[in-house]
Amino acid sequence: MMGVMTTRAESAAATRRALLDAAAELLDLGGPEAVTLREVGARAGVTRGAPYRHFTGKDSLLTAVAAESWERIGDQVHALRTDPALSASEKLRGALRALIDVGRNQPHLYQVLFRRRANLPGQLGDGMDRIRRQLCGPEGDPAVADRAAERFQDEFLDIVAALAGERNARHYGALLLTSAHGIAGMELSGHLDTDKWHTTVDELVDTLVRMVTDAGEMT
Repeated sequence: MMGVMTTRAESAAATRRALLDAAAELLDLGGPEAVTLREVGARAGVTRGAPYRHFTGKDSLLTAVAAESWERIGDQVHALRTDPALSASEKLRGALRALIDVGRNQPHLYQVLFRRRANLPGQLGDGMDRIRRQLCGPEGDPAVADRAAERFQDEFLDIVAALAGERNARHYGALLLTSAHGIAGMELSGHLDTDKWHTTVDELVDTLVRMVTDAGEMT
């Protein structure tokens, strides 16, 4: 009996993995509009009803994709933070680039990561939130994506604190993240014209790192 249960669990996990991979591929190719449960199921090669047993709808599926993406970015920043071969400024530069590179290389995913959800956890009331969690499961629970994003932010703040000090970490951390978000958005929209602004993404990142480094040396 235990072997049958394990096989079923493994099969369900493999199906979820295939669905999430297919959703991420469709998102990269055509944006959120291209991601439907039907198309994801077809691309994953599963039965027509399989996606609906794992996700309540498109929003649930995209939320799960966002959660996994935030985990990957968090892993990148953690690896940078704990790398003894890198200086504090190199760690910060790498962390900023990790976020900007998602906007540059996966613009549709980037928009999903920073989208404003219509109904955030807590806005539906405790009862409705509990039902949503039961229906979506951990794969599509907005709280899971939020925790993954918070983990990235915490790793990032630790890197900033090493340069700017604990007291100033949140101030400069917020400034750096909003700046990186603006840089990514400007480049994504085509408004970061090198001929007009006489600068590049790398130069802007270097300026941000120097600014925080100088602030840390003054404290």
